[in-house]
Amino acid sequence: MTPRRLAVWGDPIAHSKSPQLHAAAYAALGRDWEYTRRQVDEATFGDALGALDESWRGLSLTMPLKEKAHRAAVTHDRYADLTGAVNTLLLTDGIRGFNTDVGGIIDALDEQRLLGIERVRILGAGATASSALVACVEAGARSVDVRARRPERAADLVALGRRLGVAVSASPFDADAVDVGLTVATLPGGTALDGETSARLSASGGVLFDVAYSPWPSALASVWNDDRAVSGEGMLLRQAVRQVRIFLHGDQRLPLPSEEAVVAAMKAAL
Repeated sequence: MTPRRLAVWGDPIAHSKSPQLHAAAYAALGRDWEYTRRQVDEATFGDALGALDESWRGLSLTMPLKEKAHRAAVTHDRYADLTGAVNTLLLTDGIRGFNTDVGGIIDALDEQRLLGIERVRILGAGATASSALVACVEAGARSVDVRARRPERAADLVALGRRLGVAVSASPFDADAVDVGLTVATLPGGTALDGETSARLSASGGVLFDVAYSPWPSALASVWNDDRAVSGEGMLLRQAVRQVRIFLHGDQRLPLPSEEAVVAAMKAAL
């Protein structure tokens, strides 16, 4: 049996646009692959993964499953190894873990001409923040200011910064802020900071790149000027392109056949 089943798992999951993106890609590629969605939480992830049969090709993982997926994978790509987060599992040869969020952020920043910014702020300290940190460093960041409700949760990000050779500081959201050229918000969708804090972060935050995309504008984006706030939809698209590469080739760096046409079909699906 040729594995042809795929899905996105997470909790919540009803909002995910991954099924539309992947269905458009496989139609453009001429692949008769099925891609669905399923609500899976941390408690049920192990049993759900263990119950999959040989018809399954792979999974996309969203929150809160990225760290669980990392632990389940037998091998990891470089980005998964650096971040401790996996958002893609390839099941055709053991369980192989990949992180396409890092590359998705880099590709989206490139599209917005936001590469090469040396002073960056990251809002949030979860799994996506780790991916954002690696992406920003590879995009040219030399110092990163992490803001979190509980700065102690950012200890892993500070350690990751040392591993990457950049200075990472961790502070509460309402601490005094120096000017940065780019703010990457990795907060869960719907998160709203108090007005004074949001205004202070906006005034010193440069361009806002918010991984949130629905609803848009996000609470943070509504504080930033419209021409300085970028939706996470570009990241969503680009990380999905990398996932399709993995499901087809087993390598997120290897372009798809007629990739421009495939990406155009995926954009239209959004």
